[in-house]
Amino acid sequence: MITVIGFDGSPLSEQARAALACATLVVGGQRHLDAVPVPESAARLVLGALDGLYEALPSHENVCVIASGDPGFFGIVRRLREKDLDIRVLSAPSSVAAAFAAIGLSWDDAIVVSAHGRELRPVANVCRAFPKVAVLTGPGAGARELGALLPDRTFVVAQRLGHPDQRIATLSSHAAAHSEFADPHVLLCLDESRLTSERGWIAGFGGVPGTWALGESEFAHRDSMITKSEVRALALAKLGPRPGRLVWDIGAGSGSVGIECARFGAAVVAVERDAESCDRIRANAAAHGVAVEVVTAPASASVFDRLPRPDAVFVGGGGVDVIAACAETPAAVVVVALAAIERVPEAISLLTKSGRTADGVLLQSSRLSALPGDAHRFAAANPVFLLWGERP
Repeated sequence: MITVIGFDGSPLSEQARAALACATLVVGGQRHLDAVPVPESAARLVLGALDGLYEALPSHENVCVIASGDPGFFGIVRRLREKDLDIRVLSAPSSVAAAFAAIGLSWDDAIVVSAHGRELRPVANVCRAFPKVAVLTGPGAGARELGALLPDRTFVVAQRLGHPDQRIATLSSHAAAHSEFADPHVLLCLDESRLTSERGWIAGFGGVPGTWALGESEFAHRDSMITKSEVRALALAKLGPRPGRLVWDIGAGSGSVGIECARFGAAVVAVERDAESCDRIRANAAAHGVAVEVVTAPASASVFDRLPRPDAVFVGGGGVDVIAACAETPAAVVVVALAAIERVPEAISLLTKSGRTADGVLLQSSRLSALPGDAHRFAAANPVFLLWGERP
């Protein structure tokens, strides 16, 4: 039997103390082993790689594993269950719950991600996209490193939770990038301009939106200069927006493509040269309750060099040079919408020259339109070429 004991710095329960008292092997981080009553007769194993634990198990009948907070929440329980081991769990409150409790903030609408032993960029993208994110950090992947990757956010850094020297620091993401923090710590990343008091019924991110490829009337736009819903539907399918990914919307216009990507949980950067259109993008994003970082500038390689690395790019406006620059990015897919047939061969060539596999379709749609006398017809919309280039 393996008993996994969650420890948050508080006195252990009677059940946890009883399990420790009869343990022949106690496993945990050094700080945990120093903090709990390990019997003198029990062997100690400082937990690093789990291989050492697996090798020691056949020699012991009663094993206790000490883990931080709730060991079933981004913890060791999953790894032990993968080995089909017989375990019981004595949980403590998770460090995320303790961090939100420390600042008196509800967290049923928070997104929780782990940066421990993982690539930091998808974690940063989630922090860009959502207003309330809890990050379980690790060495080299904490508040300091995330602060250097993010725009202005409020950071709450909870260090040594549950211990007498517990510290809660509130500072900007920019200040965090130049600060030092104890490892491990819990980071709460907050976009206070978008925090609301609305009550949801699904914790965190509830999955894909109920509708997508929204009608043009759902966005403020100028003179019908907007990617039509039929085109947007296929573009979304190729861009693959989801939490952890970052999408560029280049020549964004009304921002309809980028905003729909943000509704799927992706982080989005929109580049648009017209200042009035940029204001319109911000208003549209606010109306749909999503975050879109708007860059007011002509689309160019020099501007792209200053942007965070994309996973997908949509090119809705700009010339040949813009398509060429986007094709050279490390994005997994670049999607290009074109109205003029003369630009199609060159766009395909640019996507191919950048090492991408190019494909595309001509989208032609006709919409139901009313005629006098309760009659109807199908009115043809302007055809659009949608091309995409994917890296192998």
